[in-house]
Amino acid sequence: MMLTSESDLMRTIDWKEDSNSIVLVDQTLLPKEYRIIECKTLSSLCEAIKSLRIRGAPALGAAGGFGIALAAFLSEVRDIETITKDLEVAGKILKSTRPTAVNLSWGVNRVLGAISDAFDVQGVKDIALQEAKDIAEEDVATNKLIGKSGAKLLSDGDTVLTHCNAGRLACVDWGTALGVVRSATAEGKEIKVIACETRPLNQGSRITAWELMQDEIPVTLISDSMAGWVMQQGLIDSVLVGADRITQDVIFNKIGTYSLSILAKEHEIPFYVAAPVSTFDFNGWEGSVKVEMRDPDELRFFGSEQLAPVDVEVYNPAFDATPMENVTAIVTEKGVFHPPFLLDEVLV
Repeated sequence: MMLTSESDLMRTIDWKEDSNSIVLVDQTLLPKEYRIIECKTLSSLCEAIKSLRIRGAPALGAAGGFGIALAAFLSEVRDIETITKDLEVAGKILKSTRPTAVNLSWGVNRVLGAISDAFDVQGVKDIALQEAKDIAEEDVATNKLIGKSGAKLLSDGDTVLTHCNAGRLACVDWGTALGVVRSATAEGKEIKVIACETRPLNQGSRITAWELMQDEIPVTLISDSMAGWVMQQGLIDSVLVGADRITQDVIFNKIGTYSLSILAKEHEIPFYVAAPVSTFDFNGWEGSVKVEMRDPDELRFFGSEQLAPVDVEVYNPAFDATPMENVTAIVTEKGVFHPPFLLDEVLV
């Protein structure tokens, strides 16, 4: 489905006022179909998160916030102590859906912290919803600041290699890594993108390629295994990816990112990471983070098509960890940070 203008696109996730529910773009259907779905229950939102109907660290932060607001509006209890306890339980359920991406728990915790100022049940609901909306609004503004900062790293005529999807569909709007490309393009620079397909769920081919084509930004799709070759051929000026969690020592991002960082280092190509400060886990390190393991059938099948023996053993982690020494710069809404990366500087 080719949309006729940017105005045809809604935000990746939003609140529907007339039904007090969450609406989001079902990313599992792209690029064949652009469909908005509605989550009226916490369980439906959790299913949407687990199945990657909604995905991407910043978008999951908004989903966590809106999830607590949804749970609050669904509650029929009349005393503030009970609803507070119920929302804490809802928060634990939401956080368990995808443990590696820190923004999900950040969004949940932020709204849970905000409702501590409420004096009654209605206050809890009002504050939860407003805080969730604030998270969504701030995400758009944050991404545009990331884009403005990161655009300085790209020159007119550059070709950027990206992995997975760190565009508007990974956020509420605009994007992180692709937001940098969008901002550079908006400044008049001619930027081309080479997108890795990003197996096994093909977020690069299904989502990144679709997004960039909607924006009429030149994009070429390659298989994941071609990345080293295109670098060797001198076709790449920089690698630009997003992040799901940044700890003191590593960048957690979609599986395959670590390999790209090694290839970029070998070929002396800048390797940039674009992410909001909310993605930083200032107290974490590689060994403290649980890496999400995905369904083995994501590798055994492609949709309904069988690709491998149904009983073959499968190892299917969703993320890998890229050491800081492989990263040329981290782009945030507070600017561009170069090695040595002192995370305390990000808080200034």
